[in-house]
Amino acid sequence: MVTKRKQHSSPRPVKQGCRARAPRPNKIRASTPYNFRGKNLTPYGGLLPVATLLEKLGFQALLEETLSVKRITRVMSLYQFVLALVLGLYVGFARLNQLRFIARDPILTGILQVTRLPPQSTLWRFLASLHLNVARQILSMQRQLRERAWAAANVRLTTVTLDTDTTVHTLYGQQMGGRKSYNPKNKGKRSYQPILTFLAETREYLMGGLRNGDRPTGKQIAAHLESAFRALPASVKRILARADSGFYCWEAVAAYEQAHCQFVIVARKTRRLVEQLQQAAWKPSPHSDAAAECEFLYQPQGWGRICRFVALRYEKEPETDEVEQYQLFATSAYTYRVFVTNLTEPIAAVVWFYNQRAGAENLIKEANNDAGLAAHPSRRFDMNRNHFQLVMLAYNLNCWLLLFQREADATPEKLRHTTLATARLRFLFVAAKIWRHAGRTGISYSDQYQEKGLFERLMRRLRAIAPPGSSFAPVVEGALS
Repeated sequence: MVTKRKQHSSPRPVKQGCRARAPRPNKIRASTPYNFRGKNLTPYGGLLPVATLLEKLGFQALLEETLSVKRITRVMSLYQFVLALVLGLYVGFARLNQLRFIARDPILTGILQVTRLPPQSTLWRFLASLHLNVARQILSMQRQLRERAWAAANVRLTTVTLDTDTTVHTLYGQQMGGRKSYNPKNKGKRSYQPILTFLAETREYLMGGLRNGDRPTGKQIAAHLESAFRALPASVKRILARADSGFYCWEAVAAYEQAHCQFVIVARKTRRLVEQLQQAAWKPSPHSDAAAECEFLYQPQGWGRICRFVALRYEKEPETDEVEQYQLFATSAYTYRVFVTNLTEPIAAVVWFYNQRAGAENLIKEANNDAGLAAHPSRRFDMNRNHFQLVMLAYNLNCWLLLFQREADATPEKLRHTTLATARLRFLFVAAKIWRHAGRTGISYSDQYQEKGLFERLMRRLRAIAPPGSSFAPVVEGALS
């Protein structure tokens, strides 16, 4: 009997796992419901690295040792008041009345260990109670923080470049110290003219201060430069410097030479200098944008010795109102760029070195617009001067974080600067949720955060900062030198 059935039975199918659900987009429309029941949510999750940096560098102990404030505060301690102002500036609120927008932010209040920030009047009274010497003490505190940050970030720069410049803050109230002086954008209005010096390699603010609206004198310029030299870390052995025509004086040259600093300063137009240019031996300038170049030895009136001057000559162009202030000055036949220097390099190299100073103007613009340097909170000059230094401390926090965030093989030439405005968008405005469980507090970030790799590396380096004894061990593998 023949049975009709298949000779080969089909194998049993293997049990398949459940299919992963394809993600579906969130549908947000006008009718989407909303509520205000979310707890411990913050848009400023990027404050955690800032707080970690300050804690690891010993900011609280350093502040309490350096600042001599006798006022007894009740709502918060001296450290909490200063930290609240600095973090508020770092977030982007340059005005004291704007801090009410983050008065109950959980991460800010958690860092300060308070339930909420005090009102504007309390913050204003605290800032008004700081005496004149607090600005100098904040600068001293920044110098010590810089040395600790450089040691921990493995920064071993032996040669640095100082860019010194002034800026104009137009005043619209009755602030003390306002003067009607040089103010090209708002002619005839009262203003301040602070002096600032930056480190070109790391873009840090080194030294500066709020000044009245008068042009700085030679004595004031020399005092500023001497303070900048003292603020440099101990590892620096060679100093280069650049300055515009506002610093063209014998006092500045003498201060540079006393510190064994190699400098380039733009010369200001005088009758005797024009005569020297007309008598000089000009030659073609193939390595610059000028038609001709020359160099000569010249001792301006009132100067202590003869100095080297280098100059570029351009064909006459239509005069503008800004020619005198910046790098050019014109005569009836030509327009000139003239520099006084103690560098021995060729003319093209000297001019190229000075042209790199354009970055300092961008740093001042960043401090004015992003850090809130031009937002003076009071009519009192001493209060505005202290606020000036707090703003620049918040600016330096961004620079120090970039030192810890850099690649291990970075060099000063390849070290890129992220402005404070961009750093806020990338690393500060990060949504986070603060949770508490079993006596522990933590922070949860979104799994879709694009910079989480950089964020984790930065936090790993910051948390590794541990001062062995009196020195800070480096936490970044490669040295920046």
